[in-house]
Amino acid sequence: MSFIKNIKVISRNPDKYLRETKYDIHKIQRNYDPDLHPFEAVREYKLALNAVKLERVFAKPFIGSLTHSEGVSALCRHPSRLSCVFTGTVEGELKLWDISKMRCDWTVQAHKGQIWSLVAAPDGASFFSVGNDKTVKRWSLQQSLEENGDLPVDTWMCDSIVTGITHHRYRNEFITCGERVLLWDANTKSPKSSYDWSTSSDRNDASVVSVKFNPVETDLFASSDHANNIVLYDTRAKEVKKLKMTLRVNALAWNPMEAFILTAASEDYNVYSFDIRNMNNNNRVITIHQGHTSAVIDLHYAPTGCEFCTGSYDRSVRIFRTHEARSRDVYHTKRMFKVGCVLWSGDNKYIVSGSSDHNARVWKAVSNEKMGIMRPREHAAINYSEELKRKFSKFPQISRIARHRHLPKHIYHAKKELHIIKESRARKEANLRKRSKPGSVPYVPARQKPVVGLQDEADMPGPSQGFW
Repeated sequence: MSFIKNIKVISRNPDKYLRETKYDIHKIQRNYDPDLHPFEAVREYKLALNAVKLERVFAKPFIGSLTHSEGVSALCRHPSRLSCVFTGTVEGELKLWDISKMRCDWTVQAHKGQIWSLVAAPDGASFFSVGNDKTVKRWSLQQSLEENGDLPVDTWMCDSIVTGITHHRYRNEFITCGERVLLWDANTKSPKSSYDWSTSSDRNDASVVSVKFNPVETDLFASSDHANNIVLYDTRAKEVKKLKMTLRVNALAWNPMEAFILTAASEDYNVYSFDIRNMNNNNRVITIHQGHTSAVIDLHYAPTGCEFCTGSYDRSVRIFRTHEARSRDVYHTKRMFKVGCVLWSGDNKYIVSGSSDHNARVWKAVSNEKMGIMRPREHAAINYSEELKRKFSKFPQISRIARHRHLPKHIYHAKKELHIIKESRARKEANLRKRSKPGSVPYVPARQKPVVGLQDEADMPGPSQGFW
């Protein structure tokens, strides 16, 4: 018995795919309508996977190092030249570096002891330095490359060690911190006013570590001290807010684009972003930026306000996005020691870190970014790859490759140990809550744990009252 079968045969016209001569161009079947192509998503996923792999292959952030005779303790951008930075050392040596040429253009013995902080004046003609010798010195940028560039333009004497300085964005005023927070006029030799939120009338109970002017609300500035306090001041109305933290805050930074965001580098290995508009509420901490395995010493914002970099005692530099808890990237080298200061360049392309191993290292802000001139086709290819990575960023394999970083052994093991400690504390708290009376062990969100209390200017204590 025979069965009739339907046989389908592919019929092709040779004129559509064969060349008439060997010198003709190959004829290719193309469908220009992407909606009709059955493998469009598969092809794009493969391209995205290749792009994220190539990103890790070409991730080489380290550019070079600027060698000093001692450990680097302070960094400052040149106010008018993007390729230049100022560095200060623990022995009081001040240097001007040209990063594009990796060359030191000017050096001077500025202070007797450690240089704690450097800041540029807004006029672009001078910059200030504070050191362990209880002096504040102003240096001229024009005279720095001349014969008399070894002498400061002006000097202010203080009665105690000055640990930080910040300059007003428009006015010729600056604030120094140490045992007291003082507001100075650059045209006079004595401070205009003192800002001390304390039970005593003459000085603060604890030395102030860092002070920063707000870039937009220019009458507002913040300070952090050794008593674990973050204090907001107003030059017109004295003290405004005082926030008590569990551990000390080593550095402060304002977001240059969203000036109501204050970011603090803490001794508890984390970085906290605060919204100063909601200081009285429980949601004052917007984001807890985690990843370091030791105390965070310094941080600095990118000029775009979208990212910031941090330096820590765990011998690494991390880059965080402002609204993300995990770091975008981590930079480290074998010989890099404790990082004491970091700086983001004004063109948003480079990061400079100063460590106690006598080196200031220059990094690329984007580790896989190609340096130099690129052709339009390269720009188009890079933009296409970035869009593909963004489109498929939630896929497990692509997100795993993009997130993975090789860490040094000491950071890797410390990270595992911290994870075990956090799990143990959470398990202990859960067991305690389970075996206790309902409501006796309240649940405290993670964003409220680092803050102990808040004091407002309306309830400032008297001579016999306590703080908290």
